[in-house]
Amino acid sequence: MQEEVSPSIYYGLNDMVKISCQDCKGCFDCCQGMGNSIILNPYDIYLLTGNLHESFEELLEGKVELGVEDGMIIPHLVMDKSRDCCSFLNKEGRCSIHEFRPNLCRLFPLGREYSGDKMRYFLLENVCNRRDKVKIKVGKWLGYQNIHELEEFLLCWHTLIKEFEEEIPHLSQEEMKKKNMYLLNLFFLTPYIESTKFTMQFYERLDKYKAY
Repeated sequence: MQEEVSPSIYYGLNDMVKISCQDCKGCFDCCQGMGNSIILNPYDIYLLTGNLHESFEELLEGKVELGVEDGMIIPHLVMDKSRDCCSFLNKEGRCSIHEFRPNLCRLFPLGREYSGDKMRYFLLENVCNRRDKVKIKVGKWLGYQNIHELEEFLLCWHTLIKEFEEEIPHLSQEEMKKKNMYLLNLFFLTPYIESTKFTMQFYERLDKYKAY
């Protein structure tokens, strides 16, 4: 189903929006037919590797794939092609990584708009068929304890990606490949330390990237 973005109303973390589907019991429509759309950011990888106790390389053996988005090499979740659904969806139709699911999964059916050093949310129309939804605060729906720190990280990551995309037309194929591999190694392949705060590790790596 094609997403129809309708940003006539925007929401902040404390705003109520009718999106809670009461734990999605008996429904997993949003976990099907997603293709390569569940793109992962460094925090997603931090959570997946830490909770699954697998390295990024091990995730690449069947749970995560690398794809090219606007010239950038970015990881995304792998789909179970036999069922056309997320490979983390179990036989009972439940998410096996729900407690540490990726950011885009948490966000749905909301979209996120970035504007300078701020972000706001909007409802994606006609993407969820559940009829019994109730209102919930946006921040509670996202479910991050450190939501404000995560928003700051997402803003930084979004800015990095946009700057990379703007730079691509001015790079040779060799330069683009080299920079892609540096970004991939720095933010994804290099293991994160579970016992150390993610944001601290991310900003240290961001400083290295900016000095590259």
